Amino acid sequence: MTATASSKVRYGRYLIFIAGIGGLLYGIDIGIIAAALLYLGKTVSLTVEQTSLIVAAVLGGGMLSSLVAGVLADYFGRKKMMIVSGLMFVASVGLIVISQGFVSLFIGRLLQGMSGGVIAVVVPLYLAECLTAKSRGKGTAIFQFMLTFGIVIAALIGLFYTHQAEAGIAAAAGNAMLIRAAENHAWRGMFLSVIYPGAIFFFGSFFLSETPRWLFRKGKKQEALASLLRSSSDEEARLQMEEMKMLAAEQGRKKSVFHGSDSIFQKKYVVPFVLACVILACNQTTGINSILGFLVIILKQAGMTAGHASQGDVLVKVLNCAMTIVAVALVDKKGRKFLLRIGTGGIIIALVAGGLIFHSFESKRIDLKSTVQSAVAGDSLNLPFSSMESDAPRSSAPSIITVLYSYGAGDKMVTARSDQESALTIQPEGSEEKSPLVIRRAVYGSVPPETTGWLITICLGLFIACYAMGPGVVVWLALTELLPTRIRSSGMGVALLINQGASTLIAAVFLPVVGNYGYYAMFFFWAACTVLYFITATFFLPETKGKTLEEIEQYFDKGQRTAQLPG
Repeated sequence: MTATASSKVRYGRYLIFIAGIGGLLYGIDIGIIAAALLYLGKTVSLTVEQTSLIVAAVLGGGMLSSLVAGVLADYFGRKKMMIVSGLMFVASVGLIVISQGFVSLFIGRLLQGMSGGVIAVVVPLYLAECLTAKSRGKGTAIFQFMLTFGIVIAALIGLFYTHQAEAGIAAAAGNAMLIRAAENHAWRGMFLSVIYPGAIFFFGSFFLSETPRWLFRKGKKQEALASLLRSSSDEEARLQMEEMKMLAAEQGRKKSVFHGSDSIFQKKYVVPFVLACVILACNQTTGINSILGFLVIILKQAGMTAGHASQGDVLVKVLNCAMTIVAVALVDKKGRKFLLRIGTGGIIIALVAGGLIFHSFESKRIDLKSTVQSAVAGDSLNLPFSSMESDAPRSSAPSIITVLYSYGAGDKMVTARSDQESALTIQPEGSEEKSPLVIRRAVYGSVPPETTGWLITICLGLFIACYAMGPGVVVWLALTELLPTRIRSSGMGVALLINQGASTLIAAVFLPVVGNYGYYAMFFFWAACTVLYFITATFFLPETKGKTLEEIEQYFDKGQRTAQLPG
């Protein structure tokens, strides 16, 4: 006996809700560190490399787990892996909140990333195999919308705790212990507050059905039909079952003709797999995760105060969420290829503009390495701004100095402003007292006006709007739609490994690169990579809107390619 129409609708909504919470967690993974970086390094001793690694750990964890997530999802099922990912997220929050040093922070963030990596593979896979061709685009777009909403939630949490911390610091009236307590509470509170959606996703996944296509591949045809009937009409369920049977029979005939061989190196496997890998890699080389993770720091470097940088962070991420709604409305009307072309074109313009703005003031900063090094007394430094001004042109604007330094093991970075401090101060911590202070780089110049920070905010707003409308939604669809059934799980794992590998590498080198060359260098690099993305979307990606997974698979099968998918 099939479920009633109302129960089908309820279950369909519940399925989308739980999958959406998964997207929310993935977005929180990416976004929660942005504001936390304002205070994390002030209460936990971290080098520049360690700070970058903590940001990159989420991406690295995702890279590790995405490689095996597809294989495990094939063996254990999509539903069980969703449950596991929820458990890992909850455990990671607990570990991060009690962390006192780099190692436990890194492991906690790595575990959080592993949870995100499983979600990134399994949830879009779950949606693709449960939803009909008519609703698959919208359903997967909702996953992306919730991902962006998770980033907004993380930004709002960051803004709330930033205001709390700044108020506490102001009330402390210079009391170092109270200031440290306010900063410590801020970043730990940010992480602890996101445990609730993790718990909802973990417990909610228990009430989902397994995907019909996984059940069918395992020979559980009755269970597959029952799973289809929970969210599809009787007619749609029967049609999808027939398509699965026809495709299985066709593959069986080919295996018998070719003596049981169905090589994964056939064109119908290799071409879509390579396309998916290129799209996934290019998606990260736009710089999206690094921009979201370091957004507050980027805006501060462009001349904003901590409070205004947090507000800019929220505005950009709200825009990300809003434009994803636009993409949800357009993805099944305009198509994947159209949105990807428009999105990547806009990203290139935004990144080039942002790079030019940063270059306009970063290129005017002067090298004060010798001046700063000569002021070092043993293992510490206290250099008044008046001493620096004698080596630099006069300016009515406040001055800023950024110093890259080390005590022999790992570089650290400190920034001081003349309107906030009277001197640049560096003091050793713990074992650093036994090592000499070495200045790696020191650049000095005027603080960009607040308007420059808002210009960068506009550039990043354009970037995020174009990303959300194009790559943000299309990437998940391309991943699940392009890959044939036989290699979908394992192919998604490998493609996401490349995706997360590129993202991890970029995040890991971000602070060292901007510390040595400036922010404009990263912006121009991301723009150059996005040109390749635009070319791929324009000339190589087929249009897949309105096509069943079986029809798309047949398109890449040269022997069955009697009709082109509209491109």
